[in-house]
Amino acid sequence: MHDTRLQVDKRIPGGRGLARTLLERAALLVLDWDTRSRSRFGARDSRGRELAVFLPRGSVLRDGDALVGVDGSLLRVRAAAQPVLQVRAHDALALLRAAYHLGNRHVPLQVAPGLLQLEPDPVLADMLRRMGLQVLETLAAFEPEAGAYDGASAAHGHGHGHGHGHGQGQGHDRPHAHSAHEHEHEHGPAHAYDAAGAPGAERGRE
Repeated sequence: MHDTRLQVDKRIPGGRGLARTLLERAALLVLDWDTRSRSRFGARDSRGRELAVFLPRGSVLRDGDALVGVDGSLLRVRAAAQPVLQVRAHDALALLRAAYHLGNRHVPLQVAPGLLQLEPDPVLADMLRRMGLQVLETLAAFEPEAGAYDGASAAHGHGHGHGHGHGQGQGHDRPHAHSAHEHEHEHGPAHAYDAAGAPGAERGRE
């Protein structure tokens, strides 16, 4: 049977080099993190078109990226609101300790001033609460740190994705995954995240 989906095979990080008016007119492709961490998946854009996305292996889509279809169509990627855990503390040191322990478990983690954000996990939520942290379950766009997960970033080392398969679309070409429950051992400071100084503040929600 002939596949009538529009094939999309080019990513422009952050829409660099494209005129703002072009990006504003582009169809939106709203995706959760699970799907954005895949290189091959099916989706539907804001104009109702069925898409087949085929990107280089290891590609990770970020909020604000642009995609180009084989017919020249331009798409703008937006991070979808999804279930997340938001972690806060009364002092920066407590939040830094939490980031250290989550980093040792290779958990995809978004770091912002006074806030850590991760995907829901009851075991991790219980651990964080026992550490005296405030843990809130909510819906928000999720943009974990690029240093550990963005295979397209030449400035960083190896990448780890997460092992949950609950996103939209279809595809299997994702970064190598480690479940948080598989890591009972600690790897030391090399895998810790600096909650006070790491980049990756929350993006604005539209």
